[in-house]
This record gives sequence, C-alpha cells and structure tokens, in this order.
Amino acid sequence: MLENTTSKKSEIFNKAIDYPAYRNLIKSLLAENKTTGPNHSEAMINYTFMNDRRMDRWDKKIVVNPDLIEKVKELPKMNWMVITEAWCGDAAQNIPFIAKLAKDNPNIDLRFIMRDENPDIMDNYLTNGARSIPILIMMDQDFNDLAVWGPRPEPVQKMIMEAKNKPDLDQSKFIESIHKWYAVDKNQTITQEFKLLIKTIQ
Repeated sequence: MLENTTSKKSEIFNKAIDYPAYRNLIKSLLAENKTTGPNHSEAMINYTFMNDRRMDRWDKKIVVNPDLIEKVKELPKMNWMVITEAWCGDAAQNIPFIAKLAKDNPNIDLRFIMRDENPDIMDNYLTNGARSIPILIMMDQDFNDLAVWGPRPEPVQKMIMEAKNKPDLDQSKFIESIHKWYAVDKNQTITQEFKLLIKTIQ
C-alpha cells in the first residue's frame, strides 16, 4: 500500500470526476452492458441498473434540511472526495444527498474516484478491515483530512454487522430490507450525522 500523502491525494483528486460526470459514466457503461470495476457479471450489471434508477429518483426528490444547508454554506473552501463504485447499493442511496449538499456551497469541490482503481487510497479508509464504500473524505485546500463519513448511516452499518453473524440469512431479503430502510428514513439519519460531522470541522 502506498503512503497516503497529501500530494498523492492531490494527484488523484485532480484526475477525479464531478457528480454529473459520475452519473454520465454509469449511464454510458450501462449502455454497453458494463459497470465500474472489473466484474461485469449479470448480477453486477443489474445492481448498477437499479442504482442508476435510485439515484435518478433521489436527484429529483431530495430536500435537504434548511439548518444543515446553512451549516454547509458556512464551510470554507474544501475538497470532498468520494470513493465509490456504480454497483454499490449504499453508494446509490447516499451519494445524491452528498452531491446536493456540496452543490449548496460553491466553495466545495466534490469529486469521485472508483475504489478498485485506487486501492492505495481505499486502504487508508477501511471499515473494520473491509473496503466498504462509499467513503467521503472531507479535506482542506491542501488535501489534509478534516473528516470522514461512510460507508453508510450508523443504523444500516449496525444491520450489516449483525448480519455477518447470521450464516443462514436470506441475502436477497436482507438487501431488500436495507433499501426499505433508506426509503422510510428519507435521509433523516444522514442529515443528523452530517450536522455532527460539520461541527467537528467548523
């Protein structure tokens, strides 16, 4: 693993893509029956297709809490980098919210990188030893880390960890329950988590 220096992050960030380019990348890959990363199986393509639809819906209906918007608008110039992949369900559920937040402050430069193309960066932000995504890294202008969020809201993370101890778990039903949680929660939990996160860097 390469050392995660600020210069390395700067180099990666400058090659990273913005949110519209990320969405366009997913749609263009789907048109070729592909996804991001090395695995282009039917299952991964299907996950990506569903995620693209989820992001389309969230992009249209997200309404960010006014108090959080005000807090975000107070932030100085920052670089936000998200580690993601198109096939990741948690990424699809949370990235539109992050993109909406960043859009509310022109001082925030939000970019996206793919996990499997950047293992040297990913391995500095592991979750319990796993390369879980999405991961949002909030950095100052000099690419020093200020805060990190991810890979998912805490209640969902708890569900994931508890599921690891259930070998007979119906995986498809479990994944369905996760997406149902997101639909019911309507970004309320991530809103509270970001309010607390932003307090730590103000």
